[in-house]
Amino acid sequence: MPMATRTAARNARPALASELADVARLFRSLFDPYRPELHYMRGPGPKWNAKHRGAPAEAHDAPGLLRVKV
Repeated sequence: MPMATRTAARNARPALASELADVARLFRSLFDPYRPELHYMRGPGPKWNAKHRGAPAEAHDAPGLLRVKV
């Protein structure tokens, strides 16, 4: 068997295996029930809110301000 024929046959096997693996991956992905977009967090969570939310507004008078009756 000539050297070029042996090399071509040797190179064809990995390509065929790679193609078959790609087809198998495609079929697996088509029938895979896992959908990560359903599990992504929608908006900031409680830790983010606790860190970034300011102090709750209370009905206390601020020192130095006067009440004016209109």
